Amino acid sequence: MTPPMFTPFSLRGLTVPNRVAVSPMCMYSAEDGTPNDFHLVHLGGFAMGGAGLVFTEMTDVDREGRITDGCAGIYKPAHVPAWRRIVDFVHNTTAAKIGIQLSHAGRKGSTKKMWEASNEPRDDGNWPLVAPSPLPLLPHSQTPREMTKADIAQLRDDFVRAARMADEAGFDIIELHFAHGYLVSSFISPLTNHRTDEYGGSLINRMQIAIEIFHAVRAVWPDRKPISVRISAVDWIDGGTTIDDAVEIARLLKKAGIDILDVSTGSVTAEPRPRLPGLFQTPFSARIRREVGVPTITVGAFASPHEMNRVVDNGEADLCMMARGHLYDPFYTRHAARALGYKGLPWPKQYIAADMFTSPWTLPPPATHDRGRPQLDDRREVLGPTPQTLVGSQDNGS
Repeated sequence: MTPPMFTPFSLRGLTVPNRVAVSPMCMYSAEDGTPNDFHLVHLGGFAMGGAGLVFTEMTDVDREGRITDGCAGIYKPAHVPAWRRIVDFVHNTTAAKIGIQLSHAGRKGSTKKMWEASNEPRDDGNWPLVAPSPLPLLPHSQTPREMTKADIAQLRDDFVRAARMADEAGFDIIELHFAHGYLVSSFISPLTNHRTDEYGGSLINRMQIAIEIFHAVRAVWPDRKPISVRISAVDWIDGGTTIDDAVEIARLLKKAGIDILDVSTGSVTAEPRPRLPGLFQTPFSARIRREVGVPTITVGAFASPHEMNRVVDNGEADLCMMARGHLYDPFYTRHAARALGYKGLPWPKQYIAADMFTSPWTLPPPATHDRGRPQLDDRREVLGPTPQTLVGSQDNGS
């Protein structure tokens, strides 16, 4: 029997060969937004490693929308062939699909690189920031300018331009990054949106810019290609977005026509997310999937293939997205297949000799490995009843 994590999954005209996805991870190694040899090896390695879907890092739609001066972008013509080189490698060498995550940093921009000082403003060479309201990220951060309606229209146009370029580069799927306190996310959260016009106030108003951008991007993105949206399901701060809000956000996005929802949490402010054991974000994905009837991606804290199999089999999410685990082991998916005794993930022809290698990878049985990690039944205050698999969610093109 095929383990659930190795079953295919379809959205519109896209079919990914398995349920393992590589999460967007900022690498701060581009030059004026242009990806280079590092990105080719970095992203290409994950595809060679067997993941079904590989996402680029957060890729900014405007030069002034970058977090740092090393962030990837898709806002000038030279970016298209640079990304196309990476996309072509993935398509020509592996069975993986590749997506691009589009975003604008908003008030979290113009900072030092992560390994220098995360979230700290640059010492010099700063660029102007915009946000829904003039609230700095840190007390000593640059205060962003409150966006005008003309700014909002320009942002929408920047996303549209980026989507056209992403299609020209050959990407299979777009993810719109509406989470983690970046520009669109900061409109959605009441913690960062204090506006009194049609883009502030009620949740429906705060979602207006997200819906407008989605519709504008959908209009230029090929119909056969799906669009994912990432949200922060909860802000983890009093007065912020709650899981009940997230369910309504998901309903609004489903009505707009999204294909799949990437459910993350937090990072809307500079306050760190709580450190919780186990798959602490998966219950939010499961509840949204069950109550709204939209396919979901769950992200974060995966420790074993057993967890991925359980998540897919229980209907908690359709795709399992992992970041740090892929940094530690870019061939995680192939190693998981070997450990599970699954023979249906062939090695690339250049690597076929690897199948004869005696792997040191060992995998405890599910009950042993998952001991001490919270299970679904421990979190019913979030989940409610155990979610069931969505009808038609796996192998049709809907």
